[in-house]
Amino acid sequence: MVRRTSLPRRDFLALGAAATAAALLPGRAFADTPTGVKLHGLSAFGDLKYKPNFTHFDYVDIDAPQGGTFNFSPPNWGANQSPQTFNTLNSFVPKGDSPQRMEMCFDSLMVRALDEPDAVYGLIADGVTISDDRNVFTFSLRPQARFHDGTPLTADDVAFTFKLLKDKGHPDYALSLTHLDDAVAKDTHTVELNFSGKQSARTILNVVGFPILSKAFFTANPFDSSQLNPPLGSSAYKVGRWSAGAWIEYERVADYWGNDLPVNRGQNNFGRIRIEFYQDRTAGFEAFKKGDILYREEFTSRVWATAYDFPAFTAGKVIKHEFPAETTPSMQATAVNQRREQFKDPRVRQAIALCFDFEWTRRNFFYGSYERSQSCFEKSDFRASGMPTPQELALLEPLRDQLPPETFGEAVTQPPSDGSGRDRKQLSAALKLLAEAGWKRSGDFVLNDKGGRLSAEFLVDDETFVQVYSPWVANMKAIGIDASIRLVDSAQYQLRQSTFDFDLLSAAFNFSATPTRDDLEIFFHSRSAAVSGSRNLSGVASPAIDALIDAVGAAKDRESLTTAMRALDRALRARRDWIPSWYLANHRSAYWDMFGFPEQKPDFGFPVEALWWVDKGKAAKIGKA
Repeated sequence: MVRRTSLPRRDFLALGAAATAAALLPGRAFADTPTGVKLHGLSAFGDLKYKPNFTHFDYVDIDAPQGGTFNFSPPNWGANQSPQTFNTLNSFVPKGDSPQRMEMCFDSLMVRALDEPDAVYGLIADGVTISDDRNVFTFSLRPQARFHDGTPLTADDVAFTFKLLKDKGHPDYALSLTHLDDAVAKDTHTVELNFSGKQSARTILNVVGFPILSKAFFTANPFDSSQLNPPLGSSAYKVGRWSAGAWIEYERVADYWGNDLPVNRGQNNFGRIRIEFYQDRTAGFEAFKKGDILYREEFTSRVWATAYDFPAFTAGKVIKHEFPAETTPSMQATAVNQRREQFKDPRVRQAIALCFDFEWTRRNFFYGSYERSQSCFEKSDFRASGMPTPQELALLEPLRDQLPPETFGEAVTQPPSDGSGRDRKQLSAALKLLAEAGWKRSGDFVLNDKGGRLSAEFLVDDETFVQVYSPWVANMKAIGIDASIRLVDSAQYQLRQSTFDFDLLSAAFNFSATPTRDDLEIFFHSRSAAVSGSRNLSGVASPAIDALIDAVGAAKDRESLTTAMRALDRALRARRDWIPSWYLANHRSAYWDMFGFPEQKPDFGFPVEALWWVDKGKAAKIGKA
């Protein structure tokens, strides 16, 4: 039910390089990556799958035809992007609403491979050399790299970009650049990123995926959300036609400088990608039924279960198919904003959680789909379970006086209800927790010692959520919480989320398969709690959580990373900063039967717009030629 937001580090499709490299040995940590030699790729742990002379990624079809239009509803987005409207074309600043997939217009230094958990390979850069102290990364740039106006993309543009994103970029970018001391153009095709030494060893794996911007463009134009002026890009697509807030088209660049690089083969196959914006899901689904939208992921269980009976579907022109989800951690939960005084006591947050009857909701709204989420890192090995292991305790014990006692017992889970919709036992437990936190029942409400009511308002931007959360609100009212739902438009929702102007807000996020300290700081670290636009929606500001995030960043191998992540998950769940909701094991995809796609879906990404193509034979059969 909750649309998914991804970190904006685009899963750029990596481009091959012929640079000489020293392969990483199995089991080595990133900290053991060779220094002083030019590397064609980097990985947090273990060998790189693809060698310097690789010809293409294994998950693409190198014979895929090109052309046609792909009109789809993107299932995820990042930074200041919105799925409902847009009023700026700058996708990299904190303010404004930009359209989804603007990142397709910009190349980065390196890009992730979607069939490896943490490997990056050169795109703009054909290689990178790491200094002996591992604080300076020197990138050699491909001389053929060009912006869409034909001007060279140089080291000056790269240095300018990193300084600009650190100073004025959206927190999704700026926070990872906290410890970047300088970005220096050594010559036209060589750039150095200099870090302070306080960065995580794996910070570089994040920042190499940031979009590279044009220095000339953003010297002549303000770097803010005030303009609907397409920034100059350099990638396989550029902004074509658009109507502000309604639709946008991205056109494939015929003379894209990276077209013929080996690992670009089989990708970016559509001649045009079009995205239309709808204020509610019903309108979007109606457009799909008519064939105005050609691909969508279905996030409304009722529609998936009952509404695929329209003529195009019954005629076999539309396909429903479930693709396996990525093997990456995900969090789908409700943030309880601890910046508000009434939510600082964890017993209040626990009481609110007990009012949510997932079992009833699953049966009545979800048609038996979805599973109850328990973890901040669901669907991954980082999900804590049972009692802490000795290795986890080694991290947790020094922090015992700063963590809830529940951290050291069985991993905290949300108890199942009796499925009645109003579980008296759970509501009674919730009322007791409120009393222990100082909220006493007086008439219809619980009051604090000053006579103030405990209020809790859900902020939503879609009528669907009003329906789903109304029973939850009713249960809160039953125990004396002055609960309500506020439905706002997309622009107001984005603004209030970025400024933390809400009580309760639900969201869904994906993490990378190998989370870095930077990834986690955006969500859970003290220093992101007061940064407008950060993903720290709950306002987590705990030195103990900060220390566990540091332990993740210091992990030397995947085993120690898993231990640190499980300890962090255990602590976050005990603190009850977020109320876990639900998750799906698969992508519920629906599409008009006019596409081809690789037989094997990669494990760590699902960019349909980059990997699929128009099958002209299929399109002709359903009248879409």
